[in-house]
Amino acid sequence: MKRFLLAGVAILALTVPASAHVTLETGMASWGSYYKAVFRVPHGCDGSATTGVSVEIPEGVISVKPMPKPGWKLATVTGKYAKTYTSHGKPVSDGVKRVEWSSGSLPDDEFDEFVFLAKLPDDKEIMRLFFPVTQTCGKVSVSWNQIAKPGEDPHKLANPAPALDLMGAHDGMGHMDH
Repeated sequence: MKRFLLAGVAILALTVPASAHVTLETGMASWGSYYKAVFRVPHGCDGSATTGVSVEIPEGVISVKPMPKPGWKLATVTGKYAKTYTSHGKPVSDGVKRVEWSSGSLPDDEFDEFVFLAKLPDDKEIMRLFFPVTQTCGKVSVSWNQIAKPGEDPHKLANPAPALDLMGAHDGMGHMDH
């Protein structure tokens, strides 16, 4: 039943019209997989061009490798994880906590994507990850950081954080889907 419910949610999500907030291109992935996170920025801030995008990395997401964007400066902020993880058979206790693209210009009437590759947690208790995003437009910024509480409709939030649903590879996703 749980698998069918998740599949139904996925189909519904694909039929909802594009929103005006920052979203993930692919909203589902397998536990423990490598995931190409593609953040879509559909517009600027009240008519102003986007000049920066910053993505917070949730605990358990490791081995983050951001994709450079021509015309933008790329920086990462690193720090200690809450616990030690394993990557390629080796313990990892610190890494990228935030990815920042800055000093670019994305006009309000255009969209673009900001990308990184990361390893997702292999913890079956984690069903959803949230990636708070700050979109900067000159001196103004918008924080896409609201997280729906259980039972709350995330579509009713003014500034929802992009979310990624996690599941097993056999729950509707094959190896090539990541």
